[in-house]
Amino acid sequence: MNRVAIVVLNWNGITDTLVCLNSLLEQTYKDFRIIVVDNGSKDNSKELLDKYQASHADMVDVIYNPVNFGFAGGVNTGIEWALNEDYEYVALFNNDATADKDWLKSLVSAAANKKVGISTGLLLHEDGKTIDSTGDWVSKWGVAFPRNRGDSADKAPEGGEVFSATGGASLYKTALFKDIGLFDEDFFAYYEDSDISFRAQLAGWKVVYTPKAVAYHKQGASSKKVPGFTVYQAFKNSPLLFIKNVPRGLLLSVGSRFYLAYFLILVNAIAKGNGKPALKGALKSFILGFKKLGERHNIQKNKRVSSDYIKSILWDDLPPDQTGIRKFRKIFTGKN
Repeated sequence: MNRVAIVVLNWNGITDTLVCLNSLLEQTYKDFRIIVVDNGSKDNSKELLDKYQASHADMVDVIYNPVNFGFAGGVNTGIEWALNEDYEYVALFNNDATADKDWLKSLVSAAANKKVGISTGLLLHEDGKTIDSTGDWVSKWGVAFPRNRGDSADKAPEGGEVFSATGGASLYKTALFKDIGLFDEDFFAYYEDSDISFRAQLAGWKVVYTPKAVAYHKQGASSKKVPGFTVYQAFKNSPLLFIKNVPRGLLLSVGSRFYLAYFLILVNAIAKGNGKPALKGALKSFILGFKKLGERHNIQKNKRVSSDYIKSILWDDLPPDQTGIRKFRKIFTGKN
């Protein structure tokens, strides 16, 4: 069996985390170790994690970060541990989620092909009735979004290749990290999973989805603790995803759509009272964009697939939830 390090990130959410860990300990795939990374929690997380680790010392390790390094920085702590210990796989799992007993077994099976770098599963909402995601898409408008979100659970698609995997419940080969690097810590949270999947696609790796790997997610348990956080991160990170990863052959077609969509979404955020975090995020993105241009050079220099291939695996239209942009487009083109 291939050894798997399951990285669970905790930030002031110990109640959810303990429920999450109990579900992971019940996995039918047995060659794993759980690495809990506490991201500078200020609640009683350390006390309870120390007790939990002591009672499950054969299965659980805990690493304490001094401050909150965000999702990207937090999981990188666990990934670096796994790399140092020569693990073959790293599974990332949100602390506000629980796993079906065959979740890990199914992800490892789906990643058996040597071309596959990432596998992801069927992430349902907490009640199990609707879908949170079956992986992610990046559209030809340069916007990333979850596959099948809100669809009925019984409408879950069959397994196959997808563009991106959700960082909240997916499996990564450590060979992939050695090839393309770890999560981009400038993202902090949101779209960092789309970014690493995009980099994987450019480097020739495949991302696959299997409906057999089922997990249940509360969705947003951490981000809701900080008002405006999601808005700020979305406006900061979505241009970084575009700048770093869209290949030269698609820059004009994708870029013209992306920046139009970004402007319209920004106007909408301001109109709905979210102007401060949205504008703050846009400004930070502009500053970070210069840094990402340098990173882009290395990513594009080392890509192993063509622009036409990337174009062929992008979602062909606007994300389904962008109804406002659809109305705007219809005014000028007549297309819904």
